Amino acid sequence: MDFPVSHQVLKTLSESLQIVLLTPTDVSQMARIEASAHSHPMSENNLADCFGHLYRVLGLMQNDGELLGFAIVQQIVDEATLLDICLLPEQQGRGYGHLLLTAVIDGAKAAKAVVLMLEVRESNLAARALYQKRGFVETGRRKGYYPLADGKENAILMDLALSETA
Repeated sequence: MDFPVSHQVLKTLSESLQIVLLTPTDVSQMARIEASAHSHPMSENNLADCFGHLYRVLGLMQNDGELLGFAIVQQIVDEATLLDICLLPEQQGRGYGHLLLTAVIDGAKAAKAVVLMLEVRESNLAARALYQKRGFVETGRRKGYYPLADGKENAILMDLALSETA
């Protein structure tokens, strides 16, 4: 494998794909993916702040070291929050979001979380469908939470009770 020594492989998905724990050395790749996938991306500094004892940053990586996507989870006591899940636009629609979300759910369960929470743009129908398929339920809304080029968009709050999932 061509992974830098710093990447701990969590799960091998195929001959060419693995879920790895990312490190601060991956922030520039994460920022590139974030900028290509979101209209209002997190900055490199914000992404760098997501490495610490309360966070798990997972990456979907090819064996050649190319990062295809990532997920950032914060856990405080028994509540986990999916802060960001992001894939290169050309990698979307291939089931990779499902793979990352499964790794996030498995990691939250292993860390003894009882709930996994997230928020998603109201217009992000593909993500909402993925979350609903995995058992997330809508628990609320934040009106005008996300910025748009010409205004604001609502955030949909969703929770997954981990004690009830297989």
